Amino acid sequence: MKYRTLAGEKISVLGFGCMRFPTVSKNQGDIDEEKSSAMLRYAVEKGVNYFDTAYVYHDGESESFIGRVLKPYRDKIHIATKCPTWHVKKEEDFDILLNEQLKRLQTDYIDFYLMHALDKDRFDNIVVKYNLIDKLNKAKADGKIRHIGFSFHDDCETFMRIIDSNPGWEFCQIQFNYINLDYQAGMRGLEYAYEKGLDAVIMEPLLGGKLANPSPQVAETLSQEKTPVEWAMDFLWNRKEVSLLLSGMGAMEQVRANINYADKAEIGMLTRENLDMLAHTKEVFDKMALVPCTKCAYCMPCPFGLDIPKIFEAYNATASLGMNKAKEIYSSVPHKADACKKCGKCESVCPQSISIRQNMTKISEIFS
Repeated sequence: MKYRTLAGEKISVLGFGCMRFPTVSKNQGDIDEEKSSAMLRYAVEKGVNYFDTAYVYHDGESESFIGRVLKPYRDKIHIATKCPTWHVKKEEDFDILLNEQLKRLQTDYIDFYLMHALDKDRFDNIVVKYNLIDKLNKAKADGKIRHIGFSFHDDCETFMRIIDSNPGWEFCQIQFNYINLDYQAGMRGLEYAYEKGLDAVIMEPLLGGKLANPSPQVAETLSQEKTPVEWAMDFLWNRKEVSLLLSGMGAMEQVRANINYADKAEIGMLTRENLDMLAHTKEVFDKMALVPCTKCAYCMPCPFGLDIPKIFEAYNATASLGMNKAKEIYSSVPHKADACKKCGKCESVCPQSISIRQNMTKISEIFS
């Protein structure tokens, strides 16, 4: 395993994202503990030392699960989790939530603690309003948190403003890959954070799996000397601004493959020809992507039974795989897009700010 530095700590270049464990049912809270425990233990044994979870992952079960499984390894790993900012209604809620998370994780301290999914509204109306930066700094001084940062979903200007608001930020977590160069914080934000002394953790390196299993049109733009996953990871590890990338691994074969490949990670590992190839791949991908859904499932469950990520998968397939394949995917969805009642619950939590209600109307018309 290769290592880089995050907030002064020696961190594996591959981090384990703990929001996509295998489950024993369609309920995300029903983690398959036997399979998932084996994956976590294998990762630790092979040198992975950064495990990223959050209060809400797996319907609130992820923190407790990794707390139990990783407790024997506590002195050799780093745990990252996040304050669910949308649950903070008064200043005291920060401490209540943090203490609950410490109990769930069975630990006295959290190595890396983030304000979760900040955007302009959450920053201004929650973080600033309830003095959460002061609360973060106090929790760090009290030893409950070792390093403080934030994860982010909004535009680059907001990202830079949040960075500038607190000299105490040590790291940030952003969505970034060779497709999302100008999306949310993007390349400009990554470089700005580096200039300001913040280390960067990368989420969605495979864009919700889209870069692991690209459409035939996208795949044919990539050199066969590496797999699509390897090209996507190389793009990130190539950059000096990136401390580590998170992979939400959902099967042991993914864990093994990613860990084996992480040993090749090097800054400057790509040639100009490689980078030009990936730029061309982005051009082709952008022409075919209709909805930027990453299947994070924050929108689920839908009160009316819609499988929103699957419906968007079918919709995107109309551009990338053709209408016949798209109809095949859509036919597997029990509740179609016209079942949407436009309640807006999904849009209020979507990190990608997708106009879900509007798209459901469009998708219903297309498939009818």
